[in-house]
Amino acid sequence: MRLLHTADWHLGRLFHNLSLLDDQRHVLSQLLEIIDREKVEAVLIAGDIYDRSVPPSAAVTLLDEVLHALCEVRKLPVIMISGNHDGAERLRFGARHLRQAGLHILSDLADFATPVTLTIDGVEVDVFGIPYADPEHVRSHFKVDVHDFDGAHRYLVERISEQRHPTRRCILMSHCFVAGGSASDSERPLTLGGAESVAWEPMQGFDYVALGHLHGPQYRGGEHIRYSGSILKYSFSEARQHKGVTLVDLNAGGVTKIEQIPLVPSREVRVLEGEIDALIAQGRTDKNADDYLLVRLTDRHAILDPMGKLREVYPNVLHLEKPGMLETRGGQQLDRERLRFDALDMFGDFFNQTSGEAMSEEQARAMAELINQLQRDEAQG
Repeated sequence: MRLLHTADWHLGRLFHNLSLLDDQRHVLSQLLEIIDREKVEAVLIAGDIYDRSVPPSAAVTLLDEVLHALCEVRKLPVIMISGNHDGAERLRFGARHLRQAGLHILSDLADFATPVTLTIDGVEVDVFGIPYADPEHVRSHFKVDVHDFDGAHRYLVERISEQRHPTRRCILMSHCFVAGGSASDSERPLTLGGAESVAWEPMQGFDYVALGHLHGPQYRGGEHIRYSGSILKYSFSEARQHKGVTLVDLNAGGVTKIEQIPLVPSREVRVLEGEIDALIAQGRTDKNADDYLLVRLTDRHAILDPMGKLREVYPNVLHLEKPGMLETRGGQQLDRERLRFDALDMFGDFFNQTSGEAMSEEQARAMAELINQLQRDEAQG
């Protein structure tokens, strides 16, 4: 039996106010190609299918297209759980009827201990799914004394372990933050001000654990307890990550092979650093100039409309940082005296770029007096 594990599609995501729907459609078409090429027999989607609980209609349409291609066209069973970004109730609309088409939506915590049993080529596998649930939900629903994510998740995993069939292979799906995992900026915290991580040890006994939530492909506690990662880079902190999906081969004796298959985006997410003139010169010959970029300028002088100039060669510069404009003392405190001179230098650069000539001594002196007066007024309150 060959399974495909994927997660964190975040359909409808905006990246610096730019819709990624076409980018998502591009990689999901590759996912279908991988399924055909690798002869995948079932698909596991470990949560955060949508980016928010009330997704835009175009995101719903895209999901419908993909699920139709999987369940109706290819006749593949698909098992999905809800993540912290999904609206669990909306996601499972029509779930009982959709089972007939092979789509199993596990987003009701009340059914966490009821498996979906797959039988392919004589191999029987029970798939249990734990949808995202905070400790308060678990405590109130099951009347148990749990106060953090680890206690709640441990309780659910132990109840599933008690229900396991003695001879069938067993897979667990969960949307959670496993302790020690490597996070990125685009993952919404599961809780504010509290511990959100869960231990991997209670999951050790399952044949495979298909995890969602962390966007970087990784495993914890064993290669079989694994995050497939998101299908796209959703923040510049993910620029060095390699996105993809995970293939899992399973037979009557257990897992025989785990393989990460890459997804190639239509546009990469990159971080460029350097002086503006050098970056503009590089952009004129950059074959991937349409990539989504964070640009970190190292120039120490003022630049008139740096974003506009960069976008002439790199149209998708989404964020601009100018660390070279700030001088620090001891790495922490701003040197106010230096900042005073920098203000005059910056205005001098601005004046030069707008008028085409340097300030005269009289103009520079007048501007210096104005800057000093403004700083005195600020100091006085």
